[in-house]
Amino acid sequence: MSRFELSLLDETIDDIDFGRAFYELQEIGVGAYFKDSVFAELLSLGIYAGIHGVRFGYHRLLMKRFPFAIYYSFDGKVAEVIGVLDMRQDPRSIREALAQRANKSE
Repeated sequence: MSRFELSLLDETIDDIDFGRAFYELQEIGVGAYFKDSVFAELLSLGIYAGIHGVRFGYHRLLMKRFPFAIYYSFDGKVAEVIGVLDMRQDPRSIREALAQRANKSE
């Protein structure tokens, strides 16, 4: 079984912190559960990177327990996570956020 490297943009960490804070306001403890769920999904990318469908030019892994998606690029060795974004927003907002981040990651 192959293992791949992961790379996260600073904005990705901000996305995770935003989601954690949002869910923690909903109910104490849910924010920590969100963060744990994100990291579990990220760990799975170490094995399954590249198998997910492409949306807006990036692979998209849909989270199992929260309405968020992990967008990443993959070159066969490294999965670069571009964002962990809330899927309940206008798709144009997601596309714009990814385009802005793509300029920073190049």
